[in-house]
Amino acid sequence: MDIARWEPFGGLVSLRDAMDRLVSESFIRPSSEAGQQSSSLAVDVRDEGDHFVISAPLPGMTPEDVEITVLGDMLRIRGERREEQQRGSEDQRWLVREQRYGSFERGLRLPSTVKADAAEAEFNNGILTIKLPKSDEAKERRIQIRGGQQPQDVPIETQTTSESQNQSSSGS
Repeated sequence: MDIARWEPFGGLVSLRDAMDRLVSESFIRPSSEAGQQSSSLAVDVRDEGDHFVISAPLPGMTPEDVEITVLGDMLRIRGERREEQQRGSEDQRWLVREQRYGSFERGLRLPSTVKADAAEAEFNNGILTIKLPKSDEAKERRIQIRGGQQPQDVPIETQTTSESQNQSSSGS
């Protein structure tokens, strides 16, 4: 069984982040053109040792609809899902309309800097997958510990009891 270090304020940071997100999505979310609200993008982020893998669902979108930028440890994904205009007769109306359209933007601060020039992104079945290699200085390295010099045998001179008595009486 592993022993984990208890961080008394560790949960508060995530609670604070959740509250910030709730407030920003509810009250402060910026509006896009034509009065439509900008929506957030759900993402999954995995650390796979020497790189991060970020995946996000973007159904019905093409690579031309999405912009990905990286600066240091900050990843930004932007795009716009355009509403398809459906033409029909005048007596047709929506009964339920839950799909979101409009612009979205998501910024993520990664745990370390990445190599932006070696990043890869692809669409597969409506899922955007981004692979960001960690920068060399951000990779974990094992540091070899060198020991000091090997202890040397130092000869210890031993004196007999009679010799030490002779030295102490002659020194007085």
